[in-house]
Amino acid sequence: MATKKAKKGTVQFKIWAALRILIGLIFLWAFMDKMFGLGYATCRTVDMESKTESVNVLCEKSVAKGGSPTTGFLKFAAKGPLQDFYNDLAGNTVVDFLFMAGLLLIGLALVLGIGVKVAAVSGIVLLMMMWSAVLPPENNPILDDHIVYSVVLLGILVTNGNQVWGLGKWWQSQDLVKKFPVLA
Repeated sequence: MATKKAKKGTVQFKIWAALRILIGLIFLWAFMDKMFGLGYATCRTVDMESKTESVNVLCEKSVAKGGSPTTGFLKFAAKGPLQDFYNDLAGNTVVDFLFMAGLLLIGLALVLGIGVKVAAVSGIVLLMMMWSAVLPPENNPILDDHIVYSVVLLGILVTNGNQVWGLGKWWQSQDLVKKFPVLA
């Protein structure tokens, strides 16, 4: 009986590990696309006349070429009750830096399994800000993928003590993390 329960717990922790890594890869992909303009959210153009799409890697919108990762979304896509607030943040150098650092560090922490508590909370804050920038969401009056990802991050946060597939056990055994458990 105990073996069945332990095995079931192991399967659950592997599912949470897979979700942690997948969400981490979503954050890392967003960082890479904005940094280098890989043609998904950044550096993709549509010719309305011919209805063709083209990708210009490292276009002027990419951060590597001096573009702002926040201007397009916050200036042109923001809507709803917080539109003015988000419009005012668009293109701000500090906001751009914090956004890119957040994408990179949250993604790395989740994929590696270190600093998961800070990464999960930071990820939830970032996702909820992105959700609140476009109220109401396009396909549902309340829910969208930002809410779903936030709930997954909450699950990752509360199951982090039983982490598998990462450096979490090693990380949690470090003296600094033992002294400051919020770093776990």
